[in-house]
Amino acid sequence: MNKPLSGLKVVDLTSALNGPFSTMILADYGAEVTKIEPIGGEQCRSWGPLDPNSGESGFFAQINRNKKGTTLNLKSDKALQMFYKLVKDADIVVENYKGGVTKKLKIDYETVREINPRIIYASSSGFGQYGPITYRPCYDAVAQAMGGMLNMTGYPEMNPVKAGTSVADHVAGIYLTVGILMALYNREKTGEGQHVDVSMVDTIFSLLENTIPYYTMAGIIPERIGNIDSSIAPFDVYPCKDGFVALGVGNDRLWEKFCRVMSHEELLEDPRYKTNVSRQDNYLPELKEVIGNWCKQYTKAEIEDIMDKAGVPCGPVLNIKEAIEHPHIKAREMVVNCKHPTIGDIQIQGCVIKMSETPGSVEEPAPLLGQHNCEVFGLTEAEVEKLRAEGIM
Repeated sequence: MNKPLSGLKVVDLTSALNGPFSTMILADYGAEVTKIEPIGGEQCRSWGPLDPNSGESGFFAQINRNKKGTTLNLKSDKALQMFYKLVKDADIVVENYKGGVTKKLKIDYETVREINPRIIYASSSGFGQYGPITYRPCYDAVAQAMGGMLNMTGYPEMNPVKAGTSVADHVAGIYLTVGILMALYNREKTGEGQHVDVSMVDTIFSLLENTIPYYTMAGIIPERIGNIDSSIAPFDVYPCKDGFVALGVGNDRLWEKFCRVMSHEELLEDPRYKTNVSRQDNYLPELKEVIGNWCKQYTKAEIEDIMDKAGVPCGPVLNIKEAIEHPHIKAREMVVNCKHPTIGDIQIQGCVIKMSETPGSVEEPAPLLGQHNCEVFGLTEAEVEKLRAEGIM
């Protein structure tokens, strides 16, 4: 199958989530990604869910599909030479060590650039490659906390709450992929490689939307407001007969439609709700209660149908089972089957970016630990066993 990144060679030094998520995207769209793990395997091989028979991680299997798997002890001089040989004709190196580690290991951008001046060297870490705390380790919750998101998530009467999934990791991985592709485009024009630096904390900070101008323009420090939006009203999650629905009414035209389908036309004449700004100012508590009381009369499906016909943005709050089984998720091929050599048949997320001529796909399962050592390094099984015994591979 023709894919947009076919022919690109990627050396993947990443672990956990943000780096592997980036290289997963590259691999899904055709890049040849060679993952290098420590001898004992990278940390997310132990992250759940674990297959009860093989002990393999479903987490690892999902984000490391389409990659070749190797092992190297990069603290060994012999392993370093094997790494240097690998990057000599590579297009991209991706790493997500904390700041300063690659230099200690002698696998940093400056070292690799001496070997391959055209290399695109991509780094994704908690705090980036420069700054006063670049050296610190980081996980997603820490990035959400220090980037300003965690303090804004939840309800006013609650402690801060992290987002339900690892948004810092995922979006940092996406940013890193975008940076890599921009660097590749620049290399096409100039012939020069470069270093791409993405920080998880920077990533979260970049997602704060209008909270930045709220402070810089008005001196307001936004706090937790639950499911309400700080710029639009009504924009909230409401209880109904069998769960919850999310509704967003972003302009006066939608507001008119919304009031009419609720049979609350009197709201259209109320001066408190004439504009989006006035609706924001007067949303609590009365308007929220009016909408909430209306929603409680219906099921999720009934409200979805009513709003669909009216053209008002609405969605039922789905659990993961409902999301996986939703006909739209299925139609968009967002759940795909993959046959893993030890886990067996598993279902994982599909490719998000739909391309008409060069689509991405999930073709190979995540590698077993060191599965492609022979193939990647051109070694026999006996040679690999000898290197393992020496603590090199």
